[in-house]
Amino acid sequence: MNLPDHFTDIIRQLLKDQTDAFISSLVEVPPVSLRLNPLKSEGKVSDLPEEGKQVPWSDWGYYLNKRPSFTFDPLFHGGKYYVQEASSMFIEHVVKQLIDKPLKCLDLCAAPGGKSVSLLSALPAGSLLTSNEIIRQRAYILSENITKQGSPTTVVTNNEPKDFAVLQDFYDMILVDAPCSGEGMFRKDDVAISEWSPENVRMCAERQKNILSDIWPALKPGGILIYSTCTYNTLENEVNALWVSDEMHAEFVEIKTEKEWGISPSFDDKVIAYRFFPHKTEGEGLFVTVLRKDGSTVSNSLQHIQKRNKKNRKYPSHLVKEVSTYKRYLINPDDFDFVQDENRIIAVPKQHTETILALKNSLKTISLGIELGEIKGKDFIPSHSLAMSSELNREIFSTRELTYDEAIAYLRREAISIPDSPKGFILLTYRDLPLGFVKNIGNRANNLYPNEWRIRT
Repeated sequence: MNLPDHFTDIIRQLLKDQTDAFISSLVEVPPVSLRLNPLKSEGKVSDLPEEGKQVPWSDWGYYLNKRPSFTFDPLFHGGKYYVQEASSMFIEHVVKQLIDKPLKCLDLCAAPGGKSVSLLSALPAGSLLTSNEIIRQRAYILSENITKQGSPTTVVTNNEPKDFAVLQDFYDMILVDAPCSGEGMFRKDDVAISEWSPENVRMCAERQKNILSDIWPALKPGGILIYSTCTYNTLENEVNALWVSDEMHAEFVEIKTEKEWGISPSFDDKVIAYRFFPHKTEGEGLFVTVLRKDGSTVSNSLQHIQKRNKKNRKYPSHLVKEVSTYKRYLINPDDFDFVQDENRIIAVPKQHTETILALKNSLKTISLGIELGEIKGKDFIPSHSLAMSSELNREIFSTRELTYDEAIAYLRREAISIPDSPKGFILLTYRDLPLGFVKNIGNRANNLYPNEWRIRT
């Protein structure tokens, strides 16, 4: 591996006599890890696609002994698990230590979705997660990965950090996994090495400060900010963390860890932080620090947002009054309100209806709640979001269990023939896990798997 000389100098200043061990670790094969989905898995080793062992700082994370072909595993597409780097699962450990009641959480730089998945498995029941991505194409990938998890308490948005300033004192917790120089990805990504330079490091550090400044007003007084990067230098890490503490009057929060995990401390005594180096921990490079915003007085931010939306003539999508047609699609229909957005019907958790609609009218939303389906003339076409949801009432659909070859054909969005099934919408499953819908018309079945999600290989 041909590392930039300047990067090696930085590492040598930081790690001193551990530098050679660190550089040697970069040529080793990276560990393969994944996170089981609590909504679709019991968390047993038997749920894994290959043999493996548990990630020590995660209840749902596992290392695999070898890398399977995830693309050709129907369980992956059905949301049974999410392929995630082990170090980043530390976010789960942080949240479980600090949070014990439902809250509103924002994952600001969320694509492709790994840390949002961690948050979903760690946040107390009843919490609402906003997952945001600034780049629109990546926001759709984020929405796909969140949808596969099956949680109804999510909103996926496509906004710049400064757009959240209108949500003053709104979120109880914000995760900023900031875009960075990517030093922690060197052994996985040759492009990260070729693009690295001292100038890029400085540019990233300044951009991170701008992101943190823009998002800070949206955090409630007393709220928690988790700041993380996948890079090693102190400019993007300790220096920026100390800047937040000084400029925003925030205090560092300590997280308990186990010595055998091999997590390293901050390189600055003024900063409480947690560092992952591949020669000491089984994972990629990561920096995490946690800060609490000063103050305790919170204004009624939701009320202010609703008043502003009304003044700006931004009215929420209307609630459906006659809901009997749609309630049958859900296991717990009384827990949801039903919203019509153009020709789509969306179920949103009642405890978050006002909040979700306020977000929808304040931000550019990609997906929210459970999209049940689409009204087309006299027909109601069930959505793939419904098939993926943990709230899906399977009893109202005829179900067809697929063989492996049939499942792969379906995921390629090829034509499926199920002549022994009744006509109408059929829920397809693989090993009893829902994969999606087809509309059976007798001699063939129209494949309703999302075209943009299909296996292209």
